[in-house]
Amino acid sequence: MSSSIATSAVYGAPPLDLAARNRAAVQVSPLVVGAAALEDIAPGSLDDVTMLAPPGTVERRYALAMALRALKAGGVLTAMAPKDRGGARLKKELAAFGGDVDETAKRHHRICALERPPEPVGIEAAIAQGSPQQVAALEGLWSQPGVFSWDRVDPGTALLLKHLPALSGAGADLGCGVGILARAVLASPAVTRLALIDNDRRAVEAARRNIADPRAQIAWADATAQGAPVEDLNFVVMNPPFHDGGGEDKALGQRFITRAHQALKKGGTLWLVANMHLPYEPILTPLFAKVERRADNGGYKVFEAKT
Repeated sequence: MSSSIATSAVYGAPPLDLAARNRAAVQVSPLVVGAAALEDIAPGSLDDVTMLAPPGTVERRYALAMALRALKAGGVLTAMAPKDRGGARLKKELAAFGGDVDETAKRHHRICALERPPEPVGIEAAIAQGSPQQVAALEGLWSQPGVFSWDRVDPGTALLLKHLPALSGAGADLGCGVGILARAVLASPAVTRLALIDNDRRAVEAARRNIADPRAQIAWADATAQGAPVEDLNFVVMNPPFHDGGGEDKALGQRFITRAHQALKKGGTLWLVANMHLPYEPILTPLFAKVERRADNGGYKVFEAKT
């Protein structure tokens, strides 16, 4: 359903047994590939929004404020979160926007409902704080709260950058984030093409602002899914995620490794950084002809794996 005619929206995947929602609701989570953007929905146009609120404070307040902006006066925002992932603060945060908040608890979640007041308080400030911004710690690159390691270089990425050689040919950065690894890769003139793939729309939009290089092909997509331009590659670089829906998911990183192997041509190379505890060796070793640990420091490990 086009956001221009939507009357209901859903953000993420709120458990169905915790809050009913309109089956025709338009999805607006930036982590759902192909979803509408909450930012593009006309202010004052929705009857209701149901949200699984994000865990990060700034990201959550931004999403709540954007939802309130999109609602008609009297429209209802139903937001929920696990108690230990923002739920305990949810009622207070919503009340700060004005209006009365009804709160219930079920299955370790706090569920809050707020009827949009005629004049919500402080939503523009929350939106400004959580909007895309240039980050001094990232040398002025664009980023946004909610993106992985949004305001600093992740230590694993920093370790990989320290050991990454100049690459050549066609490659991919799977789970590219805002483009920090990709910028280093593209510093090599021998690189002919680089696909940047991420399932976070905010990261992809930031990467497009950060990388003005005709060799870069940037896509909002599931990096583990098969398809062009991630095929017949000379190299893949990645710092794969290992969390999904708030919990650790070792299989997620393993799927990234499998996808990288599928995308590489014979003689291609995977450069991978991972937290020390993650069991990636058992999947790297049978897939790749040669696997070498190139670095081991600060709780992270860097692998070079050749097909």
